Amino acid sequence: MKIDLTNTTSSKINAALMEARRTSGSTAAGMVLTLVIVTDEGSAYDALKAANDASREHPMRTLAVIKRAGRSPRARAETRLDAEILVGSDAGSGETVILRMHGELAAHAQSVVLPLLLPDAPTVVWWPDNAPLHPAQDPLGALAQRRITDAVTAESPVGQLAQRAQSYTPGDTDLAWTRLTGWRSMLAAALDQRPSAITSVVVEGESYNPSVELLGLWLLNRLHVPVERVVTGGPGITAVRLRTKDGDITLDRPDGLMGMLSMPGSPDRQVALKRRETSELIAEELRRLDPDDIYSTAVRTPVERLREHDDADPAAAEQAAAGQGSAQAVEASVADPDGGAAEPEKKPAAKKAAGKRAAAKDGA
Repeated sequence: MKIDLTNTTSSKINAALMEARRTSGSTAAGMVLTLVIVTDEGSAYDALKAANDASREHPMRTLAVIKRAGRSPRARAETRLDAEILVGSDAGSGETVILRMHGELAAHAQSVVLPLLLPDAPTVVWWPDNAPLHPAQDPLGALAQRRITDAVTAESPVGQLAQRAQSYTPGDTDLAWTRLTGWRSMLAAALDQRPSAITSVVVEGESYNPSVELLGLWLLNRLHVPVERVVTGGPGITAVRLRTKDGDITLDRPDGLMGMLSMPGSPDRQVALKRRETSELIAEELRRLDPDDIYSTAVRTPVERLREHDDADPAAAEQAAAGQGSAQAVEASVADPDGGAAEPEKKPAAKKAAGKRAAAKDGA
């Protein structure tokens, strides 16, 4: 069912939602949260499709906020709220309200959204792109228990990590981190099967990809060994090599679909490591609404702590052998996301260049 309201108010939208539920025979009692999507017309379709797909796992009310302040003085003077209400099969397992705010109303979106939040249910705000510098201090972000951004959509994706570190507030997260779940789980499982003392790590992936940098920072914090960053053509992360005295534990995924896990003394085997759709990433983030301490530790570690690959220094791996890794630390950070991590000793590193927009945003 679809209902269009022009020049409306929040109270009229609520009344229309109640009428639509009565007509369709559905109820709001089964919805578990409110997802607020702050986007523009160009990104609204993809964001709403991802939210609708995620709602089949998390029945919810989705509020899409589209601000249309206008460029001309006449457009800015026209303050109006238009709404499009979707209930039933058009809205997944929940209900969707698309809010188009014109004129000065665009600067006060929170006053429109607040009366539409589900009572006694958590609120999550997601910026598919153009996230504010400080999500927790944004008027809409202040309404939420969880705030989701995506560094890959920024003009400087890797540079955006520094901004996320500076503005981090418990409840913040980024889809660049969510894309790493499969890699983190596979690496922890590999070390669980073959506990080893890690001497150094090599992370390979495309340039300016924030997920590649975050994976390196996570391994740096969990293993307390030097991590070398190697740039490849992608897509996303292409390989992780854990150096041990018995040989390398390697997780290699050159095509973005299947990975190959190689360990000393064991036959190579293929593992599923497909790049995931945005709907899967959002569904994963909605499974937990408490602060992610492991993410906060990783993102607040300067990217400069990663070592640049130096082809002229073939002895880099031997020099890195001074550190000792703890496989249990990696396993614990996946099994217990609230666990802490000690700060490794600082080592000199070359300064990272500012990043550009990553080539693909559907996975790491």
